[in-house]
Amino acid sequence: MGASISLDFITHRFSATAEPTLKDIENRIEPSELVALIGRSGCGKSTLLHMMAGLLIPSEGCVRINSHQVAKPSAKWNMMFQKASLYPWMSVKENAALGLLFDGVSKSVAAERVDTLLDMVGLSDKKNANVQSLSGGQQQRVALARSLATEPDVLLLDEPFSALDAFTRTQLQEEVPNICRERGITMVIVTHDIDEAVAMADRVLIMSQNPGRIVGEQAVALPWPRRHMDAGFQTMRDELMQQFKGTDTGLAGRHTAAAEKPNTAESAA
Repeated sequence: MGASISLDFITHRFSATAEPTLKDIENRIEPSELVALIGRSGCGKSTLLHMMAGLLIPSEGCVRINSHQVAKPSAKWNMMFQKASLYPWMSVKENAALGLLFDGVSKSVAAERVDTLLDMVGLSDKKNANVQSLSGGQQQRVALARSLATEPDVLLLDEPFSALDAFTRTQLQEEVPNICRERGITMVIVTHDIDEAVAMADRVLIMSQNPGRIVGEQAVALPWPRRHMDAGFQTMRDELMQQFKGTDTGLAGRHTAAAEKPNTAESAA
């Protein structure tokens, strides 16, 4: 069962005299819920995600996971970044097992668990390969296996597919939510891509900037798996686009252009 995440009146400044980057953030993410954070560049989405991961402590307020205040990173709330951040001198299997070994799991148990996960993410034939020989999409699959190996309650994703080709990105947009749903993992993804938010989330939180606030949300009541060309998908995407436009009129022109190309992976902000 995934964990709940409570964002309790978070305000953050990067220095005592700076204007707040985030202000009065309050929300609750339910156990096993899949949530997307969208907003314009600079609105503080990644900053908020780093707070959920325990990589950054808010100036005011706090993040609670299952009612426990988050003050440091944990193997129970793992984060994937835009880059896979793998060790180039290690094999696929060694990279995927790294978090388990740091967590004190024996090599034999780690190897067994990682074998299963690499099969799940489609890398069973690459287990002993050097990660430098892999494509960008394959490296992100290794990072995903590493994040899942510690059996986390929460998976935090900071635009992990933004640098991938459209085909690989679409595959992972389908596979990652499926894995989280099967395992009961709570997922939060930061994305600029409204299509990605609709494809992956049960609920979308919309942020404004200067300072960053959660100014809207939209439930995504669509069946799984989700197909970009389905009428329901397009309707939901358009509704979310309109709500997003209403929070920041400066984005209207770019959103209109994106709406005319529903199949593209262009970001919406």
